[in-house]
Amino acid sequence: MTSADRPEGHAEETIPQSEELPFFVYGTLRPGEVNHDLFLRGRTAAEEPARLPDAALYEGPGYPYAVHRPGSAIAGELITPVPGAYGELLAALDLLEEYAGPGHPANIYDRTAREALRPDGTPVRAWVYLAAPPLAHHLARSGTRIPGGDWLRR
Repeated sequence: MTSADRPEGHAEETIPQSEELPFFVYGTLRPGEVNHDLFLRGRTAAEEPARLPDAALYEGPGYPYAVHRPGSAIAGELITPVPGAYGELLAALDLLEEYAGPGHPANIYDRTAREALRPDGTPVRAWVYLAAPPLAHHLARSGTRIPGGDWLRR
């Protein structure tokens, strides 16, 4: 991520990419969706509703893309993996989301730590997969935004 692509108010990540944070999911990994059953069933200790501030959702080919967008928010869930399953789940989600590592040119999504909000407003630092900068720029120019930022209510 270059300084031009870095979201305002969001410094470069200083936490290790292997940090065991919960995941904020907003599309096909949400409960009831196809990838939730394939990747998360039986691997979660907790699933709770949350919102991701300063993000917007765009239509993709059967799944959404989230991008940094000040003043917007998207709906999703905070997923906490069961103890002992974190590394395996992290690797599986990175593969699903076509994330090869920080700033890798082949990334479709970048995994970044952001603050999600529980329904009571409590912030929780979580991993979220956002559209990588080239895709995010394309979506901002010509993508179809999902009104209300909720994949399940599209």
